[in-house]
Amino acid sequence: MKFRQKIFFWLGECFLGRWIHPNFMISQFIKLPVYVFIDVENTFYAQKTLGWKISYERLMSYLKRECGENVKCFTYSGVDEANTKQKKFLDMLDIIGYVTRAKSVKKIKTKGGNIRWKSSLDIEMALEITELVDKFKTAILFSGDSDFAIVLDKLKSKGKRALVVSTRGRVAKELLERAKFIDLRKLKNEISQ
Repeated sequence: MKFRQKIFFWLGECFLGRWIHPNFMISQFIKLPVYVFIDVENTFYAQKTLGWKISYERLMSYLKRECGENVKCFTYSGVDEANTKQKKFLDMLDIIGYVTRAKSVKKIKTKGGNIRWKSSLDIEMALEITELVDKFKTAILFSGDSDFAIVLDKLKSKGKRALVVSTRGRVAKELLERAKFIDLRKLKNEISQ
């Protein structure tokens, strides 16, 4: 960020009454312990919108700095068993310290005879969040999917804090209405490859 941009950022944030240091986006909104839930497919498409890739290793380091060394991070991803690149990616996540949840993608034949890939772990992710609700005070959701609105409602009813991390254009208004939103663009310097 150039000096001039920093001044305008600072003035804008102060004017709005919410000073947010660009390197400490998350820590001011959390209570420990923190669990992080990452919808890998949704985050992949957010990266396409952004035009840059997330380094999951840098993301883990950033989350540990912001949320403490005991932060627990879960990833949810579909996997094509024949795709060695995907398997290596999941192995890398496991080595870095993520708790990985994966299931095989389905090949669905469309009416036109084409093959469409389907992989969604939204149900598994939602169930795990609600099962673990007593173990954390803050949940950070890396997804923009409106299906998680009901999960955020459940968290709020239990007195939990919730943050949604995604990007404008890829986050449902239902999530924006229910949780603190952090745009991935603000984290680029911390988590990009």
